[in-house]
Amino acid sequence: MVMASHKSAIFFNLVSILFFVLMISVAESRVIGRVATSNPGLVCDKVVGVDGGDTCFSIAQQSQLSSVSFSSINPNLNCDALFVGQWLCISGRST
Repeated sequence: MVMASHKSAIFFNLVSILFFVLMISVAESRVIGRVATSNPGLVCDKVVGVDGGDTCFSIAQQSQLSSVSFSSINPNLNCDALFVGQWLCISGRST
C-alpha cells in the first residue's frame, strides 16, 4: 500500500512538472513576432531565427542593416551568447 502511494506521488509530480513546462512554452510561443524590450515604444515587424554559425554581424549584413540599426531594434542582445533558434528582430519601428 505504501509503495503504491509513493508511485502515485511521483506520477503526480511528473505530470505537474510537464504541465508547468507546457504552460511556459505556450506563453512564449504567443510572443513570437513581437519583441519584449525595455523600450515599450519599439515594435518588431519582422524576425529571423538564428542558424548555426550566425553572428549578429552576419544577420545584420544579410538584412541590409547597419550595426547601429540592428542594435537599436535588438536592445539588450548579447551577441556573444546567440543560440540556434533565437529570434532576432530585423525590421522594427518606434511607435
